[in-house]
Amino acid sequence: MMSQKGTDGIGSVRVPSVEALEAELKKEQYRSSYSRVLKSTVFSLLVVAAVAVLIAVLLLPVLQISGTSMTETLQDEDIVVAVNSSRYSTGDVIAFYYNNNVLIKRVIASAGDWVDIDADGNVFVNEEQLEEPYISEKAFGECDIDLPYQVPDGKCFVMGDHRAVSIDSRNSSIGCVSNDMVVGKILFRVWPLSGLGLVN
Repeated sequence: MMSQKGTDGIGSVRVPSVEALEAELKKEQYRSSYSRVLKSTVFSLLVVAAVAVLIAVLLLPVLQISGTSMTETLQDEDIVVAVNSSRYSTGDVIAFYYNNNVLIKRVIASAGDWVDIDADGNVFVNEEQLEEPYISEKAFGECDIDLPYQVPDGKCFVMGDHRAVSIDSRNSSIGCVSNDMVVGKILFRVWPLSGLGLVN
């Protein structure tokens, strides 16, 4: 004869209190809120970083000086900021592309101007001698072009401030700089801190 199992052996299910449910709900809400804030913060940082990179590349390129062709104005390993623009004038310091490198020189003359340099390194533009307070020593330098020289259309004539060592528009290996080669005008030196300030 088979005996029947009673129902007394089944355990009762413990129902959580309202306080416990509220506490658990608050935990879940906190986790969800924290996750949203974290994702939002990471997304915002990525956007800011992308915008900063775009500004640095497209509008305000940051460049490091390599070499001594611009001393005393700029020294080797100085860090400078340029403004991305093809608008410049005589006396401005510009950065431009040359053979996959970026060179930095000073604008001496613009398209149509006549440039002449005497044996002592004095520079004349349209038969008027330039006042050049930014150079410490004049030199004829590495010049193999026929002087006087007329700057072609759409180009500018550039020279380094350290005339004795600079290879620039005086030499046919570089020549004049096309407007579409210009990276920008050098405005500001940010490193070293002792030299922080505008570039003249």
